[in-house]
Amino acid sequence: MSLMTRGERADFSLQAWLSPPQPGRRFLGWLGPLLVTAFAAFFRFDRLGQPHAVVFDETYYAKDALALLKFGAEHSTIKDAEGKDLADPLILKGDTDTIWTGGGSFVAHPPAGKWMIASGEWLFGMTPFGWRFAAALFGTLSVLVLARVTRRMTRSTLLGTGAGLLLALDGLHLVASRTAILDVFVMFWVLAAFGCLVVDRDVARARLAGRLDDLRFGPRLGMRWWRLAAGVCLGLACGTKWSGVFFVAAFGVMTFLWDSGARRAAGIHRPSAGALRRDALPAFVSVVIVSAVTYVASWAGWFASDVGWGRHWADGRGGTFSFVPAPLRSLWHYHAQVMGFHTGLDDRHRYQSWPWDWPLLRRPVAFYYSEPSGCGAAKCSREVLGVGTPAIWWAALFALAVLLGWWLLHRDWRAGAVLLGYGAGFLPWFYYAAGDRTMFAFYATPMIPFMVLAIVLSLGLLLGPAEESGRRLVGATLSGAYMLTVLANFYLLHPILTARVLTYDQWRFRIWFDTWI
Repeated sequence: MSLMTRGERADFSLQAWLSPPQPGRRFLGWLGPLLVTAFAAFFRFDRLGQPHAVVFDETYYAKDALALLKFGAEHSTIKDAEGKDLADPLILKGDTDTIWTGGGSFVAHPPAGKWMIASGEWLFGMTPFGWRFAAALFGTLSVLVLARVTRRMTRSTLLGTGAGLLLALDGLHLVASRTAILDVFVMFWVLAAFGCLVVDRDVARARLAGRLDDLRFGPRLGMRWWRLAAGVCLGLACGTKWSGVFFVAAFGVMTFLWDSGARRAAGIHRPSAGALRRDALPAFVSVVIVSAVTYVASWAGWFASDVGWGRHWADGRGGTFSFVPAPLRSLWHYHAQVMGFHTGLDDRHRYQSWPWDWPLLRRPVAFYYSEPSGCGAAKCSREVLGVGTPAIWWAALFALAVLLGWWLLHRDWRAGAVLLGYGAGFLPWFYYAAGDRTMFAFYATPMIPFMVLAIVLSLGLLLGPAEESGRRLVGATLSGAYMLTVLANFYLLHPILTARVLTYDQWRFRIWFDTWI
């Protein structure tokens, strides 16, 4: 489909300058990304039900998801037919086997991610495969999204496919995609929002090229559906974890800067003023208001429920804001309680870490560990270690430095976007670290696509233009060697990412640092 709307007349050279065409045939543009997505799907769904145990915080989210299916809101107490508390989701088999007592459960995170987990439980039952299904699905789809977004940003099918492959080979991404925790859903919706804004950038610039009847401020560009879709995705990210709000702020600034830059490139006399006049308010509505509405809508089950925590707190209460409907005031009060919980969360945990530890992979989380028999040695080990692939994470530090230099020298929009996305997922946590808040390395999951983008853009710089054959050959050789290194690194770590039974010596060989224990 053409980026131009009916009736628009664009000068082709200007349109090509503002929004270069995509490379090659559409079929080939999908073939590579789909192949690496299938590769990712195999590793994420293979033995997904193993370990047949509750892994780390699955003990909370698997039960909360089941409660959402039954009541629309998290429920506080689960007992068996004899009145015994049930703490293990593995023994929750159905209505006839469990009794739900008490009122709503106070939980620290919004329900959107748990509704996604609940979809797998609805399809496949209250089993490890069931509650991990949605994480595996969204983790797999994120590979396809990143491959296509990278292709659009670089106009290179090769680089797009490479980005998808790197994401498929990251250890933390794999573990997050095989565990019923929330971070993989935050990552997916943030990446989807970023992708929608990248598409919107192309669409808006193509429209701008065809409507240059006002060179002072530039034209209005009409309804921008991709930016609206980005707002929905950001609302779902916030509806999974509040950390999504950092990306709302960052992407809101980013899309405004892109609009201003497009008007400047098109020759508009007052591009920043034009972006303020024509684009700022629609952007605010699409990114901020739509995400807020989507976030509130994600609480629909809580609104419809009679057992949700604090659901009727405001019923019959007066006060300054009594004109606001009672359910909304109850939700606001609930959020104030959750904010108090998050700001006061400073309990010590064996696997906690600080933001400056995350890029170095200093203290990953052991999601699961056991010492089974049957490995042919005196001592066996079986683990799910939430650690990123070092060849990706450590290379990303160098690549981000390259992009920072490239942006400072050339103001390349792609470098700026990647740095902004990475910073939105990383820098805010330093504020909470100052307050001694308990944090874990898997909080960095939403950063992973931007790390991969940084590496791929750096590889693109290494490859250089096609007409420089000598440089191209050297760049291709080095890039290929790097990809093989990542593949070998992932292959080595794979058994301790997916609970394979190893001898103790084999396990210890893969534990590179004592801080990984």
